[in-house]
Amino acid sequence: MHQIHQISQETLTLESICDIVNKQHKLQLSPEAEALINKCRTYLDNKIKNADTPIYGVNTGFGSLYDKNISKEDLNKLQENLVKSHACGTGDEVPKEIVKLMLLLKVQSLSFGHSGVQLATVNRLIDFYNHDVCPVVYEMGSLGASGDLAPLAHLSLPLLGLGEVDYNGKRISGAELNDIMKWEPIQFRAKEGLALLNGTQLMGAYGVYSLIQAERILDLSNIIGALSIDGFDGRIEAFSESVHRIRPQRGQVMVAKKIRELLEGSEIINQPKKHVQDPYSFRCIPQVHGASADAIYYVKDIFHTEINCVTDNPNVFPDEDQIISAGNFHGQPLALPLDFLCIALAELGNISERRTYQLISGSRELPNYLVANPGINSGLMIPQYTAASLVSQNKQYCSPASVDSIVSSNGQEDHVSMGANAATKTLRVVNNLYRILAIEMITAAQALDFRKPLHTSDFLEDFHNNFREHVPFIEDDRVLHDDIVKAEAFLKEVKL
Repeated sequence: MHQIHQISQETLTLESICDIVNKQHKLQLSPEAEALINKCRTYLDNKIKNADTPIYGVNTGFGSLYDKNISKEDLNKLQENLVKSHACGTGDEVPKEIVKLMLLLKVQSLSFGHSGVQLATVNRLIDFYNHDVCPVVYEMGSLGASGDLAPLAHLSLPLLGLGEVDYNGKRISGAELNDIMKWEPIQFRAKEGLALLNGTQLMGAYGVYSLIQAERILDLSNIIGALSIDGFDGRIEAFSESVHRIRPQRGQVMVAKKIRELLEGSEIINQPKKHVQDPYSFRCIPQVHGASADAIYYVKDIFHTEINCVTDNPNVFPDEDQIISAGNFHGQPLALPLDFLCIALAELGNISERRTYQLISGSRELPNYLVANPGINSGLMIPQYTAASLVSQNKQYCSPASVDSIVSSNGQEDHVSMGANAATKTLRVVNNLYRILAIEMITAAQALDFRKPLHTSDFLEDFHNNFREHVPFIEDDRVLHDDIVKAEAFLKEVKL
């Protein structure tokens, strides 16, 4: 039996989302959420019935067509046309795990009762989630203002029996899905299409997924960094509590403490040293990893707020008898933090590649390229090239999307966030980071083996031995692509 997660006024967090996803919870609206949705829909229907005043997107056109009045007979058709006309996404498909997060976040936003949707519409989105129906959504098409219009249009097409979905391992049409599930297409009512398309759920889903990975990557960076310190025969003094007490940046203090804990009991770290200090990529791990940690915590706080927000337009307030056209769909609150996250994560890769470079350089009584017989064997010479390529690509992705804007909709939408581009490139940085860290892991493990019979700490020995079950010691040259693939899979799956 699957557990049920009730969509309610209770705050959604990254931790609760992980729980929902990892434990494969099913979604269900709470009675309170159902009541709020119905109350808002009833209020909106009465407002349309009894008032002839223009209400943006309800009885008017969209964007620069806001001054075009729509007859009451055409209000439902207006919403269906909106979804069809806006489904013009292109580029790569959004990964299925992110599409599922989009569904979850859209349901959460609609559940607060300020969007004017039908209960049946929200429940159908929940049906998609619960039955693992993933609408086919494309990365490109959102300017990150007016919401993620094109991607959310593709997410919404199957409600009408249109578009495509991935279901049970097959690509089928929205009409075929309805036949299989014995569902009737949703008949949109006034404002529903706009409520579905306005919103930050593409940016939000990419951001949530990237943040979940970012926290794991930070942990891995500290563990692998500690392995590299011992592999390089580094010193522990730079991680002393007294050093960081006089510069108590939150992340820096936390990382220094973590490195001390990871290396506690290591024979290598405790042996006498010939060198008085280490290169920055080892010595400054607390300052660099810690700064990235602080950035991750900042971005996480922003997203905790965002995923519990109403981000469509106009906003409906039944208790205040107000329908207000405003700008909660604008992605600027996410675009800036996503660019910051991109930079913070890229720096974890930047310093990782430098440690890899130091480990293969023949320093500290290690063999060149960490192979016993260099010359006939190139050893770990070229994986560092690969890491450098990935690091440089990440630097290119760090060019901020949020400083860009472009006028759309005949000048009515004259400033946009480009938050969707910030979101999609952040995920590319995340994916590259796993590969960069995989290369450092291979390198650090190889260096550590050359330190035998001395041992590192018990925790790091266990981590190293677990890794060696997947990627064995390199005696002679072999196809290292395979090692990198296995190392990446190990880092994604190993329990931390």
